[in-house]
Amino acid sequence: MSIIEREGGRSDMGDVDAVTRAVLTASRVLVSVSARSLAAAEDRATLPQFRLLVVLSVHGATNLSTLAELLGVNPSTAMRMIDRLTGAGFAGRHPNPDNRRETLIQLTEDGRRIVEEVTARRREEVAAIVARMDPAQGTALVDALTAFTEAAGEPAVPSAGHDAYPLGWTEPPAL
Repeated sequence: MSIIEREGGRSDMGDVDAVTRAVLTASRVLVSVSARSLAAAEDRATLPQFRLLVVLSVHGATNLSTLAELLGVNPSTAMRMIDRLTGAGFAGRHPNPDNRRETLIQLTEDGRRIVEEVTARRREEVAAIVARMDPAQGTALVDALTAFTEAAGEPAVPSAGHDAYPLGWTEPPAL
């Protein structure tokens, strides 16, 4: 019998605490995987800088105010991160062709490479963990996580080898 009893297709959330504890425990694993995948790029970009690179990778060339809004930071904070990333060759600035008074920030090839490397490492480590699971548990995990992400309104990550936004998004994430 599962933690959540099913009645007529609906979940009886009588044991919400047990489900919540299981999800929180799994989230520790996922945070650890994320941290390790970023560690390889840590000497080149901090976590906040990497997040900025992901936003640029997802949204393309973006102006400062939009970038700051997407990151949830002040424009001055975003500008300092952009300065560091352009100095490192991971982002570049160019005039907006539609508004010459505005500057757009975009990823360089080196910046895109960092995002791709971190994403590939994360996918590999998750795949290695899943490969150690019993196949029936893997199937149950797919069902449970699919239900969880659908309840959260999160789109599914495409299969390996499909074109997708960084970290598996099929469309720009709501940041």
